[in-house]
Amino acid sequence: MLPLALTMGDPAGIGGELTLRAWQALRGTARCFVALDDPDRLAALAATIGCDVPIRLVTDPVAAAETFRDALPVLPVRLAIPAVPGQPDKANARAVIESIERATKLALSNAVRGVVTNPINKAALYDAGFAYPGHTEFLAALTGAQGKQVMMLASPQLRVVPVTVHASLRDSLAMLSTEMILVAARTAHAALRRDFGIARPRLAMAGLNPHAGEQGALGDEETTIIAPAMAALRAEGIDVSGPWPPDTMFTAAARTRYDVAICMYHDQGLIPLKTLDMDHGVNVTLGLPIVRTSPDHGTAYDIAGKGVADPTSLIAAIELAASLTARRAVALGSAA
Repeated sequence: MLPLALTMGDPAGIGGELTLRAWQALRGTARCFVALDDPDRLAALAATIGCDVPIRLVTDPVAAAETFRDALPVLPVRLAIPAVPGQPDKANARAVIESIERATKLALSNAVRGVVTNPINKAALYDAGFAYPGHTEFLAALTGAQGKQVMMLASPQLRVVPVTVHASLRDSLAMLSTEMILVAARTAHAALRRDFGIARPRLAMAGLNPHAGEQGALGDEETTIIAPAMAALRAEGIDVSGPWPPDTMFTAAARTRYDVAICMYHDQGLIPLKTLDMDHGVNVTLGLPIVRTSPDHGTAYDIAGKGVADPTSLIAAIELAASLTARRAVALGSAA
């Protein structure tokens, strides 16, 4: 079975430690992956934190799958300078970007099953000329899916899709439109059917304003922007309810009534998901021709290199990517 490709992430963050711990946890399973990383960095990090992980350089993903049980397979991506935990350096930005690019190319050529990305520091990449708001937009450009990408955060307790993502709250409210809601909802619906195996997905639409606008008394976006999107979705046969007051739609009882919450802006969806299950939350990019997942946390510079980082979210991202690729392969086979 082909492996997943695991990117480097910010070499000054906890990504390397997570990679080492994930291999230890998964080495005896079918969830194999190949790290696109600097092998010297990983070896030095393993020694520093007392993590017994043999590193083995490989030249292709097939060799990675064959060696995974015995050693962490690494397709080398060399850093410009040694990484210092907790101290990002733009000199290494090129290696971070190269790791993502190579992993994506491998997935597009079906040399790996999908891509799992370790956390990056966007500011460090911006200083080096990185032209994208984040992973999601960069992967869309690399795969020819610009404008189609949609971010989902998924955990065993909740799935959320924010309509607007990496923008200030002021800008998010200004850019929100019926068409953006339609793109997010249609993409989420298609992904839940194909990749998550849900035959008839139930979408719950969040309101934008307190009390979902209180019939226009607290804002009219529910009527002027959200309702037209919902009407169009229903006309297409999509099961969508709402718009629901955001302060009550994430209770335990409410969550049983839908498969994904379509949220109007970033924090509206990510706050409840991370509050409910930070450890098992996974970032999934929908709308791409490849499967891509990531842990739902950042670089955690404050604990980098200390041997205390929790790999649970990365392991969840690897396991979800493996499940999604398996379901997608079945769906594509059925459609052929």
